[in-house]
Amino acid sequence: MDRKMEEDEILRVELEVLKHEHRDLDESVRALQERAAGTDMLTLQRLKRRKLALKDRIAALEDRLFPDIIA
Repeated sequence: MDRKMEEDEILRVELEVLKHEHRDLDESVRALQERAAGTDMLTLQRLKRRKLALKDRIAALEDRLFPDIIA
């Protein structure tokens, strides 16, 4: 049981790190879009792709930590 609690705590920390990184990317994307003239579209696409990958990873971790159990 103790091992399970340690694993959950590690997953929670990883989840918070990923959420923070996702917020940072969101701000970066927004800033790039605001100065649309001369924006490097390739960089913008890469940031959006990374943001989406983080969102998927966040969802997977949340599913592991908080399973949706239908009674």
